[in-house]
Amino acid sequence: MSSPRGISHQVVEGRISVGDRPRILVIVMRRLGDVLLATSLLRTLRHGFPDATVDVLVFRGTEGILAGNPDINTVMTLPQRPGWRATLAMVRDVWRRYDLAISTQAGDRPTFLAFAAGRRRIGLVPSTGGAWKRRVLDHPVAADPDIHRVVELLRLVECLGIVSRPELVCPTTSPSAPLVAGAPNGRYAVLHANPMFRFRRWTDEGWRSLARALGERGLSVVATGGPDPSEQAYLDRVWQPAEQRIIRLDGRLEWPALAVLLRGAEVYVGPDTSMTHLAAASGCPTVALYGPASPSLIGPWPVGGLDMPWARAGTIQHRGNVWVVQNPLPCMPCDKLGCERHLESYSRCLDELSTPAVLRAVDQALRGRPG
Repeated sequence: MSSPRGISHQVVEGRISVGDRPRILVIVMRRLGDVLLATSLLRTLRHGFPDATVDVLVFRGTEGILAGNPDINTVMTLPQRPGWRATLAMVRDVWRRYDLAISTQAGDRPTFLAFAAGRRRIGLVPSTGGAWKRRVLDHPVAADPDIHRVVELLRLVECLGIVSRPELVCPTTSPSAPLVAGAPNGRYAVLHANPMFRFRRWTDEGWRSLARALGERGLSVVATGGPDPSEQAYLDRVWQPAEQRIIRLDGRLEWPALAVLLRGAEVYVGPDTSMTHLAAASGCPTVALYGPASPSLIGPWPVGGLDMPWARAGTIQHRGNVWVVQNPLPCMPCDKLGCERHLESYSRCLDELSTPAVLRAVDQALRGRPG
């Protein structure tokens, strides 16, 4: 049977055919880092269907990481906790508007929105259970807890018969836009001290001693961060006593400008956060400090992809332009919310991570090769 535009919708031998010019909706209702990782899926769809319309539905506040993305036609947003009115309005807007809808999560809301939006539907489902989700999806893909998120996302489109493009796309701005105001002219490092949650933080003194060491290596130090008042207060606490002069750009740059800043840096150091994913995707030599979470599932994705998966635990792991640093205590990685199991918990593995251990990875990154 054909659609009004003559596009064939079929499932043949496990494959879904949507023609050459489909309308596609990709639903990514997660945090900033997850949205950036999903750009690999968007790039795959764009190259597989160059004449397609590719729209994206994300949580409000995460759309900035997609700024200037050439693979997307339209970005739509929903509040992170939408009420029934907002959800119903979105369902009305997207109802059967797309030839194909792809849900990148196994949750109820993204699966239902994919069902509402698409004449054909692909999505992740729980490895066990989720019977209704398997029924409403033409191609359900069981979530795999043992593979990297980018690999999992690209499994979603195997049924379309297109070639995977495991590359991330950074936010961009106009080529004529001015350079980043306040960035140093010489060699510099970028430090991003604050993750979204306390249990992923390194120590205040660790950041200050790292900044001193980078200054001794002839690098200016640029600090980045978000505009939230609580984050600004934390960064004031970290950087105002610093002996090394710190160029504070926290709260001043949008995502495209941050990508430009990172491309010019000699090295970046940050915790498990969206800024670290952006640094890796930008090509900057990236040192990522990991604590309770395993990098094997959602570690930074280097330019060119992973030639070998991240191990769950190690001291210093190197892949491409990324170095992951961990403090391999017997309990690490626990994949829990810190030692106290809540977002504001401390994490012993990060509290006891030494500056010399981080500096070993930084020096390797500055040399551009593993030690």
